[in-house]
Amino acid sequence: MITSTQNETIKNIMKLKQKKYRDELGLFLVEGYHLVEEARKAKCVETIITTTSEIYEEKTIHVSSNVMEKLVFTKTPQPIMAICYKKNQRDYFFEGKRYLLLDRVQDPGNVGTILRSALAFGYDAIIMSKDCVDLYNDKVIRSTQGALFQMNVYIMDLKTAIDELKKQGVQVYGTALRHAHNIQSYQKQEKMAFVMGNEGQGISEEILDVCDDLLYIPICSVESLNVSIAASIIMYHFL
Repeated sequence: MITSTQNETIKNIMKLKQKKYRDELGLFLVEGYHLVEEARKAKCVETIITTTSEIYEEKTIHVSSNVMEKLVFTKTPQPIMAICYKKNQRDYFFEGKRYLLLDRVQDPGNVGTILRSALAFGYDAIIMSKDCVDLYNDKVIRSTQGALFQMNVYIMDLKTAIDELKKQGVQVYGTALRHAHNIQSYQKQEKMAFVMGNEGQGISEEILDVCDDLLYIPICSVESLNVSIAASIIMYHFL
């Protein structure tokens, strides 16, 4: 059992709290029984870290409670966490029918909620711009409640993604408050993709310009909806 927070193994694990090292090593951390079990189902666990005496099929490190408190992100840690492999990024899209694109979405809770909704509504993939919040941020991971391990997620330039989607016959719709049409005026099509924008600024002009059309959700009394709520409404409407 490791009891010192100055142990080299623990110091190396601590580095995974920083995006720089997650990107460099292709690894990230999850904590708690539910997320660790979802990661195990997805077969992406490299190492399990626990304060219990249990031995897992995967490589297992036993640590003391004070070491676990140092490693976790939450104030009241569960006695288990895991080091996981990031998914390999493919250079192409499989043939899907429903996509959601995120342009510079920054709030971890929003991204996590969007992933859960996309999985629940049967969407084929989420495509995130490179300047969205880090997919492997601990708050994003917790917000997904395990959807991260089941959803296809691509991180890439959105203009490139839209161009590729159009080649596959996918109609791409941006969301906007101006120069847009009510979602109820659109018929469902076989292949559709929807772009959601930054919480404060919406979709960038360069992305709006390459969308096939723009749509909005009719609402009363407030200027706009939270991006995760709006994304969920649109995904459900166009199931």
